[in-house]
Amino acid sequence: MTDEYETATFGGGCFWCVEAAFKELDGVVEATSGYAGGDTENPSYKAVCRGRTGHAEVVQVTYDPDSVAFEDLLEVFFTIHDPTTKNRQGPDVGSQYRSAVYYHDDDQRRAVERFVGELDAGDFRSYENDTVVTEIAPLERFWEAEQRHQDYYEKNPGDRYCQYHAEPKVKTVREQFVDAVQ
Repeated sequence: MTDEYETATFGGGCFWCVEAAFKELDGVVEATSGYAGGDTENPSYKAVCRGRTGHAEVVQVTYDPDSVAFEDLLEVFFTIHDPTTKNRQGPDVGSQYRSAVYYHDDDQRRAVERFVGELDAGDFRSYENDTVVTEIAPLERFWEAEQRHQDYYEKNPGDRYCQYHAEPKVKTVREQFVDAVQ
């Protein structure tokens, strides 16, 4: 195991759900809910949810590259959300719920561009549309969400929203990525 961890940042709808799914993976050291991609300093959950900041709800994943590769994280990410629906995931509508990968370096940029190219060339019959609309942009700044949003699924397993939207993502990871689950 290396002493060097890497970081990746993903937006795929509600951050509670994305965070819960990534926390299932072996090699994920930390998954932190937050905001990125906007132009407002110190955004709040309330302002982001109202669509007034330009930010997306995102999850910043700290991972051990000796245990899980960035490409594996991409595969999970593109499995747990619909990358062909613009500004919507499930019941959550607005640019704050957009599909996005905010890359940290040129290697990540190239990997996500290659991955999306392969997805676009494939079969998307299970999706509403057939073209990936995921935003691919450099991470300018990550703003950590308020403490009450961190580990939300873990802390609130009985929450109805989590039961309907986070649990299916966690179940998908456990079933489709058996060898990668902690």
